[in-house]
Amino acid sequence: MLVSLGWVTALVAGIFAIHIGQKLCFPYFWKDVFYLVKVIRYGLRMEMYKVTSKVCTVLDRFIQQAAQIPHKAFIIYEGISYTYRDIDDRSNKVAQVFEKLGTVKKGDTVALLMNNEPDFVCVWFGLNKLGCSVAFLNTNIKSRSLLHCFNCCGAKILVVGKDLLETLVDILPSLQEDNIQVWVMGKESLHPGVQTLLDKVEEAPGLPIPAERRAATSLKTPTLYIFTSGTTGLPKAAVITHLQSLKAAAGFWAYGGTCDDVVYIPLPLYHSAASLIGIGGTLHIGATCILKKKFSASQFWIDCKKYNVTIFQYIGELCRYLCNQPKAEGEKEHKVRMGVGNGLRQDVWREFHRRFGEIRMCELYGSTEGNLCFMNHIGKIGAVGRSNFFYRLIFKYDLVKYDMVKDEPVRNAQGFCERVQKGETGLLLSRVSSRTPFFGYAGSKHLTEKKLLRDVFVKGDMYVNTGDLMVEDHEDFICFRDRVGDTFRWKGENVATTEVTEILGLVDFIQEANVYGVQIPGNEGRAGMAAVIVRPGCMFDGKKLFEHALRDLPSYARPLFIRIQESMEMTGTFKQQKFQLVESGFNPSKISDPLYFLDNAEKCYVPLTSAIYDRILSGQQKL
Repeated sequence: MLVSLGWVTALVAGIFAIHIGQKLCFPYFWKDVFYLVKVIRYGLRMEMYKVTSKVCTVLDRFIQQAAQIPHKAFIIYEGISYTYRDIDDRSNKVAQVFEKLGTVKKGDTVALLMNNEPDFVCVWFGLNKLGCSVAFLNTNIKSRSLLHCFNCCGAKILVVGKDLLETLVDILPSLQEDNIQVWVMGKESLHPGVQTLLDKVEEAPGLPIPAERRAATSLKTPTLYIFTSGTTGLPKAAVITHLQSLKAAAGFWAYGGTCDDVVYIPLPLYHSAASLIGIGGTLHIGATCILKKKFSASQFWIDCKKYNVTIFQYIGELCRYLCNQPKAEGEKEHKVRMGVGNGLRQDVWREFHRRFGEIRMCELYGSTEGNLCFMNHIGKIGAVGRSNFFYRLIFKYDLVKYDMVKDEPVRNAQGFCERVQKGETGLLLSRVSSRTPFFGYAGSKHLTEKKLLRDVFVKGDMYVNTGDLMVEDHEDFICFRDRVGDTFRWKGENVATTEVTEILGLVDFIQEANVYGVQIPGNEGRAGMAAVIVRPGCMFDGKKLFEHALRDLPSYARPLFIRIQESMEMTGTFKQQKFQLVESGFNPSKISDPLYFLDNAEKCYVPLTSAIYDRILSGQQKL
């Protein structure tokens, strides 16, 4: 008996010692295991789809939910509740309208230009039920860029929201010349050739379209096109396949979301975050989402309390706006337990917790067109994701040395890239393989190829160049550092400097422009700045430039600062040199070149004085 008791005591002591050792040496072991099990489970499901050639798409999942929980609220918009059956029936009506007209067939692409509203989802799902792909158009893009989008995705039909039709007036003739049908989600149209859709939807039967019409036999079949600034040029149509849609829709589930959650979506649906993760994630777990037409910092917590929100989506700027709101009583009196998004700065993260409680902030990393995703399932402040030995076996990625001056990865004497050490900043590359394919952009193999790096570590290998500088610390947490190349983020949007440069070049007094992003303390991302050379014999006209930027550029892409130069610095490969310009910033006391600031109140680019500079730094100047 004593011997048995001794063995039991020894066993308990051993288990306790192992537990203490695990806590000290591997503090995240069990959280990593549980997360990895979820990843593997979901990955095996994807592999089964490949074997059986029977893909259960996001749309299929929605139809299943509509059958199982028909009376549960799926979308609540402006106080009105739309059940799973409501959205299913209305999307059937949209499908029936186009089916009856015979204007689309399986495999066609239809463009969608709408603000956030339930009919965005109904049109999206209705067209998908016909086997069509849908191209989400950014509601901020202007005439020239919008026309370019149709060439990218090959769409011959455009469905536009009633409130956005007037923004198309200047390009309607061009659309009609290209034989693009325009349908407005309204009952009447004052524009010749623009057909009305809402009246026909309301009269159409809600009969379902046969399942074989939407059936997908491959995960690689495109289902959406989402436009991204990418790294260069005009907007590019990122190909979104069923594989990518299914992965994104599992985001809330992977973080522990359940059918009891209420999800708050204040982000635009044309972004992959709101559509793929938000709407897709909500229906995946059978939850309810509160869809906002537009984000309002003053309304945010009122809505969260009113609708008992438990999960909200964010970008870093959104959280900063909330923290900048005046303090109010009962700020921590809500049911929000989780935020899912990206771009949350450490200082804002800590302030958000201090103001609104210990809400679990679930940072994730991944681009619309990319083939790699990181998720910070631990919740460590400042990290966008976490890796480990097993994760690296599944997802092949590397951080390589990057030359900021030459604006390219460092290659050794053998011509191969060199990995950085733990704790060092490097360019994130993601390997292209059968498990992690890269679908690139529609309409141009050249654009897709520019995103790829070949012969990175050995001859014949291929990696996606994310354009992001990251660091992986000694605890395997991955942190974002900066973007490289020709793209920066401002106001939660990617700004392609090449596109802005081309538009600035249309101004008659500008000979050359070099666009880049500069950091402004207290603000997320980088603000646009352009170094320009004025044509000989011309004068800089701040009012004319302001009017041009206002007309042809979305608000987030308009340069806040202009720097007048006599000549442009170039790299050894004849690229415009941005590194020194970025480093020098916009301080008028340190820059001898004339500087100008975009003043919305004056409707002009005005000289950037020390007084304006000080107001910008103190946050008193509206940007």
